[in-house]
Amino acid sequence: MFGLTVRFDLNDEDAAQGFDQLVAETAPGIREQEPGTLLYAVHTVEDAPLARVFYEMYADREAFEAHESQPHTKRFLSERDQYIAETRVEFLTPTGGKNLPQ
Repeated sequence: MFGLTVRFDLNDEDAAQGFDQLVAETAPGIREQEPGTLLYAVHTVEDAPLARVFYEMYADREAFEAHESQPHTKRFLSERDQYIAETRVEFLTPTGGKNLPQ
């Protein structure tokens, strides 16, 4: 299993609306064309209306790389920067919990 979190801090309210629309356009491709993407959750942040946090879990690193090579993901990656003031990416290694492989 391979995972990451990404926090995007957006430029302003207009940027947040554009970013959210871009996410909405990208999500169906992830759901329908990526069997190795186990979880792809996008969150708003309480008390930070211009922040978005993605939580992503993949079957393995190869599934993540397959996600990154999809046309819908490439479009998201090429268009997102116009909305973003700052990005923070953290790659995760599961060490325990619920519903994780033993």
